[in-house]
Amino acid sequence: MKNRVFIFWLLVASLKIEAQLPVLENYNPVWKTQSINASESMPLGGGDIGLNVWVEKGALYFYFSKSGCFDEHNTLLKLGRIKLEFSPNPFKDNHGFHQELVLEDGYIKISQNNTEVKLWVDVFNPVIHVEIESKSSLKMAASYESWRYKNREVIGKENNANSYKWAPQGPVITYQDSISFENNGIKFYHKNRTQTVFDVAVKQQKLEAVKSQLMNPLKDLTFGGFMTGKHMKPEDNYYGVYQNTDFKGYRLVSEKSSKKHHLKIVLNTLQSAQIDEWNAGLRNELEVDALREKRQEKQTQLWWSQFWKRSFVFTQTLQPKAKDSVFQMGQNYQLFRYMLGCNAYGKHPTKFNGGLFTYDPVFTNTDFNFTPDFRNWGGGTMTQQNQRLVYYPMLKSGDFDMMDAQLDYYVTLLKNAELRSEVYWQHKGAAFTEQLENYGLPNPAEYGWNRPEEYDPGMQYNAWLEYQWDTVLEFCNMMIEQKAYAGRNIKKYIPFIVSCLRFFDEHYQYLAKKRGHKTLDANGHLVLYPGSAVETYKMANNANSTIAALRVITTKLIAFESESLSDEDLTYVQDFQARIPPLNFREINHQKVLSPAKSWERINNTEAAQLYPVFPWGLYGIGKPDLVVAQNTYFLDKDLLKFRSHIGWKQDNIFAARLGLTNEAAEYTLRKMANADRRFPAFWGPGFDWVPDHNWGGSGMIGMQEMLLQEANGKIYLFPAWPKEWNVHFKLHASNNTTIEVTLENEIITYLNVLPEERKNDIIVLLGKSNEAKKMLN
Repeated sequence: MKNRVFIFWLLVASLKIEAQLPVLENYNPVWKTQSINASESMPLGGGDIGLNVWVEKGALYFYFSKSGCFDEHNTLLKLGRIKLEFSPNPFKDNHGFHQELVLEDGYIKISQNNTEVKLWVDVFNPVIHVEIESKSSLKMAASYESWRYKNREVIGKENNANSYKWAPQGPVITYQDSISFENNGIKFYHKNRTQTVFDVAVKQQKLEAVKSQLMNPLKDLTFGGFMTGKHMKPEDNYYGVYQNTDFKGYRLVSEKSSKKHHLKIVLNTLQSAQIDEWNAGLRNELEVDALREKRQEKQTQLWWSQFWKRSFVFTQTLQPKAKDSVFQMGQNYQLFRYMLGCNAYGKHPTKFNGGLFTYDPVFTNTDFNFTPDFRNWGGGTMTQQNQRLVYYPMLKSGDFDMMDAQLDYYVTLLKNAELRSEVYWQHKGAAFTEQLENYGLPNPAEYGWNRPEEYDPGMQYNAWLEYQWDTVLEFCNMMIEQKAYAGRNIKKYIPFIVSCLRFFDEHYQYLAKKRGHKTLDANGHLVLYPGSAVETYKMANNANSTIAALRVITTKLIAFESESLSDEDLTYVQDFQARIPPLNFREINHQKVLSPAKSWERINNTEAAQLYPVFPWGLYGIGKPDLVVAQNTYFLDKDLLKFRSHIGWKQDNIFAARLGLTNEAAEYTLRKMANADRRFPAFWGPGFDWVPDHNWGGSGMIGMQEMLLQEANGKIYLFPAWPKEWNVHFKLHASNNTTIEVTLENEIITYLNVLPEERKNDIIVLLGKSNEAKKMLN
């Protein structure tokens, strides 16, 4: 009998251990063997710098990138590859090897044979640090390897990495960098020529009359840096080949064996015609870094610590079939958020098609034997439909300061977008297109070179992108939500938002005037034709995606009244709202559903335009009217059923979560957040884009957030689409400077902390509630 009691309590104890929720440290990726090649690299970064770190055949490598390093053709160039070798070599085999990304403090440690290498990036200054400590004295060789040691012609599909894509207008040359030994270190930089793809696009798009007024981020842009190490000196140059790309190496060696080594790379970016100004900026960074080094390491670790305290989602389940996948879901949420944090303070947004962490393209597509600078879908091309998914999750994670890179970038483009409207149509408003360049004009290839002579020069001659204007409104929404969530002052964004609204108002009245005498329909509404229901339902009349966007943006602005808007702007927005047409509906199987538009002429893509009133626009959802209409749309629309997937930018997990469809949300979230087919589990893709696919990770994060927390009419709904069997500890943000931290264990809420405390009265728990019960909430 005693033995039975003992066994019983042993089983109980083991269940308690198994049921324990993960903490951040449990999600640290740990590798016990070296990597085969760069595709098995681990991301590292901070500020606006990203590294891919791996150990291959006993040598430590890393690629390094910095936000905003665009060349003449708008390729987002890597800054180079570093190779570290040691003698005697502690990494000569796999025995005892350990590589770990320490999330809490934001660094990578690699150890073996009583030697530890620590790599970290200064969050506040453009400096990469590599610190080596060993119980035995070692000699170190640090090499800077560059494939841009010579001019390289870009041929065929390799142009997909730049703004010419499939339509280069003559030879495209990636010009060689300047690389040299200097002051016992290595200086490297790329300086753009005066003439760039910007000039080509301006001429192509008939904007030369206003060229002097257009913002040009490419002319004379210089980027690069300096690699140096204590007691290191230049040794030699060498040539080699890595994954079919030839390169030239520049090697530094330690003057003597030592138990400690420290290598650092200081970076600098400047747009100036004078290279002396860039050199002066680099020297200043080097001098200042020497004074602040130790302090900056502590500040960087503190930044990462605060980053993780701000928000998290830790997941676990005892369901045998789902145990590993639910753990992966939580781990990959944290890993992808870490990757986003690596470009927290970039001047340019995190790119959807790889961010700062691309590597040799042959490992993504064996036909792409190109240099490590390659990524599909361009370097300086900001595909808005994709970019939005990278930045939306930062609202509920409370990463408001990280959103500035994307939102402020748009503000810099405002003048260029307004000039398009003035030149082409002689009306006001900011005209933003899909496939937008980082200077605010359409991508030249997507704009179209072989155009009918009389075709509107303000339009893209492109079956996929024509009349797709409305994605910019999602970024307007993010600007407004900064105030709703965190109370941030958004006055700097108001002119941008109003100008975007004005474009739709004035442009569709302009088009109506070209068709006939009246500018509005019989009900006094705009006729949004021709339009586009996202990129899918083309030549649309009154697309629901556009109508929902205009209604939500104007409603939110009017709610602010004079707090953020001038009296003039407020009056204009109120008048404009009265001209916005209503949403469109239809019937399927005698059930009312949302329609993509009033009418359309063809289908070009596979985006779920019918459900954009659900996400991103939030007109339908938990606690809101007519939830059943949106649910019917999800289940009955044949196009949606055909389009449904978890891959890439697909948002079915988000739609299901917003509609309270727990089983469906769980299914698509588990698929989307499962480990990638690569060693680093959050390197998803290519999907529809590239590796690592950042809109894949972003849409996965959004879906998990919406499963856990939604808001409507001042109420906060917890677990609106979360399976009760999944244990979770999360901290997310809501409107009115609210944070909610919850622990759910074995179907019981064991911890709830809401700040400010008075918002506890707004909490409604939906865990385990039926779909019918959720429909009754409004």
